[in-house]
Amino acid sequence: MVSKRLMDVPESGTVAIANIVSQLKHEGIEIISFSMGEPDFDTPDNIKEACVRSLNKGFTHYTPSTGIPELRKAIAERASNDNKIKCTAKNVLVTPTKQALFMIALAYLDPGDEVILPDPAWVSYEAVIRLAGAKPVYVTTKFEDNFKVNADMMASVVTERTKMLILNSPSNPTGSVLPRDTLKGIADLCIDKKIRVLSDEIYEHIIYEGEHVSIASFDNMFDRTLTISGLSKTYAMTGWRLGWLIAPEKDISAVNKLQTHSITCVTSFTQPAAVEALKGTQEPRKRMVEEFKKRRNLAFDLINEIDGVECNRPEGAFYLFPRYSHKISSEDLAMYMMKEAHVAITPGRSFGPAGENHFRLSYATSEKNIIDGIASMKRAFSKL
Repeated sequence: MVSKRLMDVPESGTVAIANIVSQLKHEGIEIISFSMGEPDFDTPDNIKEACVRSLNKGFTHYTPSTGIPELRKAIAERASNDNKIKCTAKNVLVTPTKQALFMIALAYLDPGDEVILPDPAWVSYEAVIRLAGAKPVYVTTKFEDNFKVNADMMASVVTERTKMLILNSPSNPTGSVLPRDTLKGIADLCIDKKIRVLSDEIYEHIIYEGEHVSIASFDNMFDRTLTISGLSKTYAMTGWRLGWLIAPEKDISAVNKLQTHSITCVTSFTQPAAVEALKGTQEPRKRMVEEFKKRRNLAFDLINEIDGVECNRPEGAFYLFPRYSHKISSEDLAMYMMKEAHVAITPGRSFGPAGENHFRLSYATSEKNIIDGIASMKRAFSKL
């Protein structure tokens, strides 16, 4: 019998769909997949070459648990210059981004604590909250507001048990980007109520309109903010599992205690490659974002041509989160599209209660797949 805390953890809808896609492809059934949040580009050559050089030099042993000094410095410089977070290498822990999320939950949440998060939101937030014995408290956002949360909405659910709130901008699954004035209001609330913030900024460089603002850059917020990000989405490095946590030194020390008892350190020979990613040419990154924007526009136009389906224009990340009027659950819709259209989408309910009657579509795939896949979905919707 597995533990009760594991039984309380929701399954990852994205991974569940991806597993089905993999099995169908193994059976010879071709599926166009819009389910995974993974760029279809290759990791840029300069980054791969830096990794090969580190291997050839024999850089294959343990590193400091917090990461090699050169990488911690490069991350701090990027955060200081791009995001205006006043930090140094001492404020950086090199760790896989999802690992950071789990370690933060274990380090700071106790049974009975409450964590505020927007609904819809990435399902792993709820998972780590529940694993720590804490309670997720959803703040329902609206399609009409492009799923944006604000300080008043969060303030309405604050109690004496509120320990933390989670922000994700640009958002998975909605692609919404929180503006500066909204983040300033949330920052003021957290200062007033002494609430800690976990800010997931993994899509920080994939923005088409507006700007990315780190809540840790506001006055008096660095000491209460845990900022996580990484290389997976921006540099097409999902399989490298390279990310980081930026926080006050005492928090880095606390979370690093968990790292030493789990993975010990990030894979050694990938860390010099991460330095190259951050300090080398940024042209491949810029070209990827330009291509994502073209695909965003294409997918947005095509999905809105389907009767009974409507979608906001996402400002960042690489997802659409359309709403549909058909009388079918989002989970059943995903299975129907797999069978009828040979297209994989992720059920909206996988991202929280407000995600029902929505689905997530990742346009991190080719224009041909977008055109063919959405055309097939349009035919399938017409049969519902």
